[in-house]
Amino acid sequence: MSLTDHATGRAIPDRLRTPLDKRIKSWETLLLIVAVAIFIANSFASPYFLNAWNLSDATFNFTEKAMIAFAMALLIIAGEIDLSVAAIIALASTAMGAAVQAGAGTPVLIAVGLGTGVLCGAFNGVLVTRLGLPSIVVTIGTMSLFRGLSYIVLGDQAYGGYPSDFSYFGRGYVFWVISFEFVLFALIAVIYGIVLHTTNFGRAVYAIGNNPTGALFSGIRVARVKFILFLLTGLMSGLAAVCLTSRLGSTRPSIAMGWELEIVTMVVLGGINILGGSGTIPGVVIAAFVMGLVTFGLGLLNVPGIVMSIVIGALLIGVIALPRLWAMRRR
Repeated sequence: MSLTDHATGRAIPDRLRTPLDKRIKSWETLLLIVAVAIFIANSFASPYFLNAWNLSDATFNFTEKAMIAFAMALLIIAGEIDLSVAAIIALASTAMGAAVQAGAGTPVLIAVGLGTGVLCGAFNGVLVTRLGLPSIVVTIGTMSLFRGLSYIVLGDQAYGGYPSDFSYFGRGYVFWVISFEFVLFALIAVIYGIVLHTTNFGRAVYAIGNNPTGALFSGIRVARVKFILFLLTGLMSGLAAVCLTSRLGSTRPSIAMGWELEIVTMVVLGGINILGGSGTIPGVVIAAFVMGLVTFGLGLLNVPGIVMSIVIGALLIGVIALPRLWAMRRR
C-alpha cells in the first residue's frame, strides 16, 4: 500500500517509506494496540483480572496452542496447511497414556509424545510431498484417522496415573508466577523468529510460498523444505501434547478437540497470509496474547464456551475477509 505526499499530491511508493513509518503502519502495531485495549477492557470488566496469579493462569489459554501456531505459520507461509494438529495431540497423549500403564517414567513419556508427533507429521509430509496430494485434503483425512485411533484405544475410558514429576511440564513454575510453559513458549517464539527471519531456510519458506515453481528453478528443494515443515508441525503438536497431558493429569480421546480452528485463527490473526508468502512470527506472538486475553476475559465473565467458539469463528472470518474488503474499497 502506498502513502500520499500531501504537499505534491503524489503517491509515495512503499520502497521509499522509512522503516519507522512501515513499523508504525504495520499489522503487528495495530494488533498490539488491540491487545492493549483488550487488556484494559478486561481490567475494568472483572476485579479479578489484574491478580498476578490470574494473569499467570491466563497464559495457559494460549501457550500450548501457540507452540503449534509457530510451526503452522511457517507451513502456511509455504502454501500448505495441517488441520490434523489437534488429532495428533490426542494420539500422542493416548500413546503416553499407554506407556505410563506399562510403567514408563517421565523421560520415556516425553520421548513417546514427541516421537508420536514426529511420526504423524512425517506421515502427512509423505502424502503431500511424495504423492502430491493437497495438504488440506490429506490433513482432514488424518485428522479423522488420528482421532479415531485414540477413540479405538480408549473408547469412553481415560488414562491416568502419570508420575508426579511429569506434572511439572504443565503445572510447574520457574519463578514466582512465571510458568514453565510460558518460558517454553517464549523460547520457541525466539527460535522460530530467528529461523524464519534470519536464515536461508526462512528465506526458502517465503520463496516457496510466493512462487513454488520459481523457487524450484532457483535451486530450492521445495519438497524437502515442505516435508521438514510438516515434521516441525508434528513435533510441536507432540510437545503440546506433553504439556497439555501434564497439566490435565489424564488422557481422553476428546483432548484438544477443536484446537485446529483456534490455531489457524491465531496464525491468520497474526498477519500470516492464508494463501502463503508473507507474515511474521512477532505477529503470531501478539495474536496469541490477543486470543488468550479474549478467552480468559470471557471466562472471568462466565461467558459460555459456545459463545467463545462463535467469537473465534468470527475472528477467523474477519481477519480473512477484511483485507479483501479493504482492497475492494480502495479499487
